Order: sequence, then structure tokens, then C-alpha cells
Amino acid sequence: MPIYEYKCDDCAHELEAIQKMSDDPLVDCPQCNKPALKKCISAPAFRLKGGGWYETDFKSGNRKNIAGDSSGSSASASSGSSTDAS
Repeated sequence: MPIYEYKCDDCAHELEAIQKMSDDPLVDCPQCNKPALKKCISAPAFRLKGGGWYETDFKSGNRKNIAGDSSGSSASASSGSSTDAS
């Protein structure tokens, strides 16, 4: 789900809200209770939810190594590719 940033035009209060893309934008400021919230333009941020978001979910057999794990097949694959290049 996307994380949106909002800023109040009246009191300058800033907040982030996790909302569905189909949800209406927030309007009422939780700080001053006035309908002065405006959505800010910022770097996109989102939260991955549910299964299937991990490196090991789409690999099988010896390829199920985790990033940074030197004991997996990626270490042997990288050494094998260097001998092929020479």
C-alpha cells in the first residue's frame, strides 16, 4: 500500500498515512481539526504485504541462497565465471 505525505496549510502539521490508491485523500488535520490538509509530492514509498516478497520464494534447489550468504551457490558461480573470462 502506498504511504502518502500530507501537510496542513493552516498549522503546518505534517503526517504520513498508509492508504489504498482508491481511498479519498485526507482532508481534516488531526492537529488543528481544520479541513486544510494537502497531499505533498514526495519520493514514492509503499509497504509490501503478504507472501511472495522474499528472495527465497521464487528460487528452488541450490539457488535458494539469501543475499550476502557466502556459503550458497552464488560464491561458486562467481568463481566459475571468473575462470571462464580468463
